[in-house]
Amino acid sequence: MLKHFLFVSFLFLGNLAFAQLAPNPMIEENAVIQLGEYTYGISDNNIGGVPNVGIVIGELATLIIDPGMGRQNGEIVLREAQRLSDNTQFYIVSTHYHPEHTTGYIAFPESAIYINSTTQENEFTENGQRMIDLFSGFSPKMGELLADAQRRVANIIFDRTISINLGGVTVNLEVVGPTHTIGDTGIFVLEDRVLFTGDVVMNNSFLAATPGSSISAWLKAFDTFDALEPVVIVPAHGEIGDGSLIGMQREIVAGIRDETLRLKAQGQSADAVADAISTSLSAEHPDWPRANGIASLARSAWEESE
Repeated sequence: MLKHFLFVSFLFLGNLAFAQLAPNPMIEENAVIQLGEYTYGISDNNIGGVPNVGIVIGELATLIIDPGMGRQNGEIVLREAQRLSDNTQFYIVSTHYHPEHTTGYIAFPESAIYINSTTQENEFTENGQRMIDLFSGFSPKMGELLADAQRRVANIIFDRTISINLGGVTVNLEVVGPTHTIGDTGIFVLEDRVLFTGDVVMNNSFLAATPGSSISAWLKAFDTFDALEPVVIVPAHGEIGDGSLIGMQREIVAGIRDETLRLKAQGQSADAVADAISTSLSAEHPDWPRANGIASLARSAWEESE
């Protein structure tokens, strides 16, 4: 397990580098944007190590999606939520277990209810502290942000799906991995048709696949998300877009699968196929980050066709 973690960590570090990892990954304050009647966001401003944050305001409670890296970022998110509503009951959820999507929860009061899947809980048990340690070494500021980061055990644990009623607005969660991580979770604000996709759907970016990713699971995730008919897509990082992002990414991933099968049928090795497809797609989109995820998707397509 440790060997696999180290391998994935090196790939993940490469993905972060291509995404312009910032030495000072702070969420911008006083920069909330409204995405729907109930849904608000804080853009990551394309700063590596900062997530696109979600805040959903109901009549009874407020839901926080991906509360940022460490206490200082979590405090910013909490202040923004308190400016939007006088709700005192908070729920917190994460699209996946990586530190910039989770550890801001330590800034929230003990009364906040953390909701998480069994899969993400297990991922954090196995690798969460290692990921915190890895991120802590990226820059002095990251080390400062994560100095007191620790696991917040979920108050409510679900298997694959759960619905949260905030009072007048419902938020549905569904685990769709193994994609970027095993526990990747789509978070859909039903009344606003706003979908937080984590790293499963990105805008003007390749997908941050790892050796643990399944291309068939990724294509199935696109189908799951498409069936929701979202109006707004909020990826984990990068620009917010509309529902057409799903189809755009499906075309690329399905193309990787089909080209892998074609080249494999010609007798080319998995490594040769991965290199060829990576080179071709990178040339088509030279400005897109996370290009080193292409090879993992190609290798997954190769392995799953056997």
